Amino acid sequence: MTTPFRDDAPLAPPAGCPAHGADAPGTDAPGVDIPGVDIPGVDIPRPAGPADAEPGSDLPCLDDLPVAELRRLYGPEAEADPSGLYEKLRAEYGEVAPVLLHGDLPAWLILGHSANLTVMRTPSRFSRDSRRWRAFQEGRVGADSPLMPVIAWQPLCVFADGAEHRRLRGAVTDGLNGTDRRGVRRFVTRYTAELVAEFGPAGEAELVSRFAEHLPMLVMTQLVGMPEEYGPRLVEAARDLMKGTETAIASNDHVVAALRRLVERKRTDPGADLCTRLMQHEAALTDEEVLEHLRVVLLAANETTVNLIADTLKMILTDDRFRAHLSGGHMTVPDGLDQVLWDAPPMSLVAGRWATGDTLLGGQRIRAGDMLLLGLAAGNVDPIVRPDLAKPLHGNRSHLSFGSGPHECPGQDIGRAIAETGIDCLLTLLPDLRLAVPEEELTWTSAWLSRHLVALPVEFTPRERQTAEDSAPPAAAPAVLPGIDGPPLPPAASAPWTGPTPVGPSPDLVAEPRRGWWARLVGWFRY
Repeated sequence: MTTPFRDDAPLAPPAGCPAHGADAPGTDAPGVDIPGVDIPGVDIPRPAGPADAEPGSDLPCLDDLPVAELRRLYGPEAEADPSGLYEKLRAEYGEVAPVLLHGDLPAWLILGHSANLTVMRTPSRFSRDSRRWRAFQEGRVGADSPLMPVIAWQPLCVFADGAEHRRLRGAVTDGLNGTDRRGVRRFVTRYTAELVAEFGPAGEAELVSRFAEHLPMLVMTQLVGMPEEYGPRLVEAARDLMKGTETAIASNDHVVAALRRLVERKRTDPGADLCTRLMQHEAALTDEEVLEHLRVVLLAANETTVNLIADTLKMILTDDRFRAHLSGGHMTVPDGLDQVLWDAPPMSLVAGRWATGDTLLGGQRIRAGDMLLLGLAAGNVDPIVRPDLAKPLHGNRSHLSFGSGPHECPGQDIGRAIAETGIDCLLTLLPDLRLAVPEEELTWTSAWLSRHLVALPVEFTPRERQTAEDSAPPAAAPAVLPGIDGPPLPPAASAPWTGPTPVGPSPDLVAEPRRGWWARLVGWFRY
């Protein structure tokens, strides 16, 4: 889950931080008792010997490792073949490997499936509070570091532990659990039909930019409670923010401003949506806490579900065995999602966890304040749990893609429902969908946290717009709200945006050709 950096985010250590307390790990004791010798009130010190050495004390610390010998998680090697890099690190170091982040800051990358679960499930040893990071405390992380949008501490459940985490996370979990799952599928079904209606007559399309990148946001804005706020600028801003471009701060300002207006409106006009449920929860979230958690849910759900849809469609179109099983009824779309969640998790890495004290993990010596990166992609292909990567894993959900422990993804069921229903509806509407280019021509872009399919060009029998027998006039589209002041984003198309139709029964497809909202949007949205 990615969160943008705020200038006022404090970098001071949290209250009770082990690195700054009197009982910090590593503090020497005044003396030791000698077995067999009982002198009341007196501790007799003695030189430490091999028998007294702490386990792992002979292992090097992270900061002691030569930078020149460590591999970077950024740059050409990592971006060209992240999976290959993980396997090189596994062969050299085992379950836990030292790596370098931007600015050559050292961290531990967890490669083992079991080691990842250990870190996820033991917050007493591995905290989510980034203020514990020793690099922060020593002033080695600049405010302009590209790491800051991901690891800068904020008062959110994703950075909290203990009682505060339970308070904030409880509100988010209860709010998401209050979502009508049938309503989610109804939204997905209608919006899939609308998207297909735009490119269906052409008999060809690029499914990443024209389908996968937009279906999740269409649905999530409905669930959050802001359908009237949805528009080209919100979609563009969300994607731009997650890509970390030079305009990411301006894009974040746009998203935050839209959500702030939503929170203000819900004070007097509550509804059956996530925003209202957060505001009315017994945890008594402040308006700022409601806004920040809505932003995290909206952006994280969109980013991960986009990748899940794109990668699952890619597998369906390129794996003949899967397509045959799917069409023959021997496999379902949920089975395909499980396979993709094993082979290509929406997030390759999650940063991070911070050691609360000195400990051992995967044969490495972890010191208090060290950063640990959850290697979801690497852990999912750990040879210990998957000795044969070609063996299908239908129905097996013990992958790491949604995490585990107290910070396990609270919206995974909604994400799966959007991906599953959207793909199922797409294949129903376009049953002869096929890849339009050789598989080897497909390309990806990689960053240290995730890997994105650039494009998925397809072709199919053209699908003409049809009017249902019980046709009714399309519902009126919501009006476009004025833009938000701030640094300019790519300009909207000159024609007014009509937007997707409001919530309700699936709209009928009009017979006459027209240049709809999608065509106008794609004219400037492509990147």
